[in-house]
Amino acid sequence: MIKQLKTFTVNLVAGANIATVILMLCAGFSDRLNPAEYPLLSCFGMAFPIFLVVNLLFLFFWLTFKWSKAWIPILGYALAYVPISIYMPVNMRQDLPEGTIKLLSYNVCQYGGNHKYEQGFDTVYNYLKRQNADIVCIQEDADTWRRFVMQRYAKIYPYNDTTIFRNDREGLNGVGIHTRFPIIRKERIWYKSAANGSVAYYLKMDNGDTLLVINNHLEGTHLSKEDRANYKRMLRGKMERDTVKEESMLLLDKLATAAAKRASEVDTVHKYIETHRQYPMIVCGDFNDNPISYSRRTIAQGLTDCFVKTGKGIGLSYNQKGFFVRIDHILCSEHFQPFNCQIDDEMDASDHYPILCWLKMQEKH
Repeated sequence: MIKQLKTFTVNLVAGANIATVILMLCAGFSDRLNPAEYPLLSCFGMAFPIFLVVNLLFLFFWLTFKWSKAWIPILGYALAYVPISIYMPVNMRQDLPEGTIKLLSYNVCQYGGNHKYEQGFDTVYNYLKRQNADIVCIQEDADTWRRFVMQRYAKIYPYNDTTIFRNDREGLNGVGIHTRFPIIRKERIWYKSAANGSVAYYLKMDNGDTLLVINNHLEGTHLSKEDRANYKRMLRGKMERDTVKEESMLLLDKLATAAAKRASEVDTVHKYIETHRQYPMIVCGDFNDNPISYSRRTIAQGLTDCFVKTGKGIGLSYNQKGFFVRIDHILCSEHFQPFNCQIDDEMDASDHYPILCWLKMQEKH
C-alpha cells in the first residue's frame, strides 16, 4: 500500500512537472502571437519567469527525492533555451576595441520620474555629461521649458533635437537625440497614437557613412496608480481571493488592449526598418514590452539584440517595485558588432534605468 502511494505521488508530481514545462514553452514562444489577433494569449510571455522558477523547484525536488526524474525539468530548460537566452542571457564582459561608439538610451520620465531628486533635470544632465556617450536617445524628452533644456544640452553635445508627440492638457511626450554626430535629417515614422511615436534620425558618421538611428517610445500599459498599487497588493497577498480574481482580469484586459495597440506601431516600425536596410542602423528606446513579446521579436527581426548578444542577467530596466521587466532595448544592424550592453541600475532619476552599449563598425568587404 505504501509503495503504491509513493508511486502514485511520484507520477502525480511528474505530471505536474510536465504540465509546467508545457506552459513554460507556451509562454516562452508566445512572442510569435500577434496581439491584434490574440490579445490575451500574447500577454502570456509575462508569465515566463514564473514557470522558470517553478520548474527549478521541481528540479530541486527530483534531485532530493527521485533523481531519475530530474530529466523532466532539465529537458524543459533545454527546449526553452531560445526564450531563456532572450530573457536572461549569460555573456562574459568583453574588452572594447578601438573605434567603438557608445550609445545610451534612457526614458527620463520628463526629468521628474523619481521625486527623491529636487533637481531632476540637473541629475540626468550631470549623469549624461559623465557618461560622455557618442549618441544619447531619450524618451519622454519633454518638459515645459524647452529653451532652457536645449541650451544646457548644447554645452555637452553639438547636435540636439527633440520631437514632441503631444503637448496639451492630456499630457506631454516626445523623444530626443543628443549626439556628437551631425544630424543630416529626421523623419517621423507615422502611426496612429495619441501620445507616442518613433523618429528616424540620419547622422553623419566620422567615416562619412550615414547612420540611421530610430528612437522609439511605444504604447504604454496605461495602468493607473491604483492599478499598480493593487498589483503590488496582490503580490504581497494582501487582497481577498474574489478581489484578486477581479483585479487580475482587469489588469490582464488593460495589458491586452495596450498590446494590441502597440502591435500596429511595431508593424509600422518594422516595415520602415525593412525598407531602409541599406543604412547602418541602430534601433532603441522604450518598447513598453518585455523581452518575450511580439514587440521586441518583430522589431528585432534581421537585427541583433545587443543585450541578448552581449548582456548578462535579466537586465531590469523598469525600476518600479513589483514590475520585474526589461522594456528598454538596443538593437543594431549587421554593420555593427555590439559590446557590453548593460542596464545602469545605479542611475535612479527616473522610473527607468538607462541602457548602454558600445558598437564597433564592421569592416566593409
